[in-house]
This record gives sequence, structure tokens and C-alpha cells, in this order.
Amino acid sequence: MEIINTIGRRKTSVARIYMKPGKGEIVVNNKPIETYFPFDLHQIVVKQPLALVGVEGTYDVTINVDGGGIKGQAEAARMAIARALCEFDAEHRPPLKKEGFLTRDPRMVERKKPGRRKARRRFQFSKR
Repeated sequence: MEIINTIGRRKTSVARIYMKPGKGEIVVNNKPIETYFPFDLHQIVVKQPLALVGVEGTYDVTINVDGGGIKGQAEAARMAIARALCEFDAEHRPPLKKEGFLTRDPRMVERKKPGRRKARRRFQFSKR
């Protein structure tokens, strides 16, 4: 039995996954995916690479996710699963690449600058 270990990132979220052949169970931080991601949309995002390639119910996935918000964590997990599928079978790479699941989204929150209220927003100007 081969276990594939990959990492995915999105914003400040980091997802480390362990994927092996199995019955299709997905566990996130030692909880079932339905418990950790209560919204259906986030569950769908995590399962997108498996559905695209047509291997749902074939692999057991254990996900350790940390940092960021719930959406960033789901998209980080999606990227890690897509990378793991490419390691299992190189033929999966073209469709996953076409959908953009293998591309790291580099957008991050811009840092706050000194003398400003936020990153770019200035303090309110008062004439008097």
C-alpha cells in the first residue's frame, strides 16, 4: 500500500494530506469532512479534483489543515489532493492543470503601512 504525502497552500492556509487507496473516506483534522466543513460548497471544493478525474470513492484522504479561514483551508486541501492525484497517475495532470487546481494562488493580504489606517486607506482629513 502506497501512501502519498503532499502539501497545498492558499492565502495563509497550509494543508498537508496523506492519500492512499481505500473506500473514499475524507478526514480533516481528525474529524469527518461533513463535520469540519459544514457548508456543502466547501465540501464540493475539497472533492473537486477527485470528481474531475473520476476517482471518487477510490482513495482515503487524511488532511491536516492549519491557518487562514475556512475557504482558504478548503482550497489549500483541493490543491494538495490534485498534486497527490498527479503522483498516483501522470495521466491525471492535464485535466487538473486545465482547471487550475495545480496553480498556487499567490494573492495575499497586503500589509498595513505606517501612517495609514489600513494598507492603503489614509486617515480622514480634517480641514478644521
